[in-house]
Amino acid sequence: MKKLSLLIVAVLCYTAGFGQAKSVAVCHSPTQQFAMLASDKKFVRAHPNPRPFHFQSSIGKTINYPCADGKTADAYELKAKKPTNNYLLVVHEWYGLNDFIKQEAEKLYNDIGNVNVIALDLYDGNVATNSSDAGKYMAAVKEDRAVAIIKGAIAYAGPKARIATIGWCFGGGWSLQTTLLAGKQAIGCVMYYGMPENDLAKLKTLNTDVLGIFGNKDKWINPKVVATFADNMKKDDKKLTLYQYDADHGFANPSNPIYNADATKDAYMHTIAFLKPRMK
Repeated sequence: MKKLSLLIVAVLCYTAGFGQAKSVAVCHSPTQQFAMLASDKKFVRAHPNPRPFHFQSSIGKTINYPCADGKTADAYELKAKKPTNNYLLVVHEWYGLNDFIKQEAEKLYNDIGNVNVIALDLYDGNVATNSSDAGKYMAAVKEDRAVAIIKGAIAYAGPKARIATIGWCFGGGWSLQTTLLAGKQAIGCVMYYGMPENDLAKLKTLNTDVLGIFGNKDKWINPKVVATFADNMKKDDKKLTLYQYDADHGFANPSNPIYNADATKDAYMHTIAFLKPRMK
């Protein structure tokens, strides 16, 4: 009964929040709305257990940094070969900061060129190997703790850092929130099928363009949700570039049976084309 009630609240907030931007404030934030989807059995089934995957980098390493809440946070860092103030903050999907995300971080690091890449860990060390645990970890994320982790990473990068962000699924929504938290240091945001922010007052503070990549078959971040986001970005005179594919939620993860190789390749091409010029 408790799970059913939680799901009903999530659906009501989800519907209201994307009908009117101001309704989000009286229900739940976009990231909280997305976390509530862990109670949606269809959403869980759309994320089957990932195939075993191992990646070992010769250049990436785990770092630890302080957060304003008095705790510390871990992250995965790839340092630029030459000193630069350009940073890319990577936010994991709902399985956590696993080897797949670390591989994606290194791929971005190599393809963008001289950039510092930091893959954040909003699960505080928890990594899921199955959908059940992933749902638990995602639902357990406290917004104030996640914000502390993100602000700690921004502080670690330093006041002169020029910060771009990218994330998928759970991390797609947090990519946009990270960009908002970066303020005037933000230079670009890429969000793959993540929950948008539709609070006009918050979007007004956005200091950079956004690249949004979505699947038209996505039952949660569906075309209507994306259209509302686009409309609200336009209202606030913010630039949003959209690429929408005939694909499902999570289409860019090769461990997912609904993986769409063509859409993933095209989306990645646009991602690099968006990020690379901003890192000069």
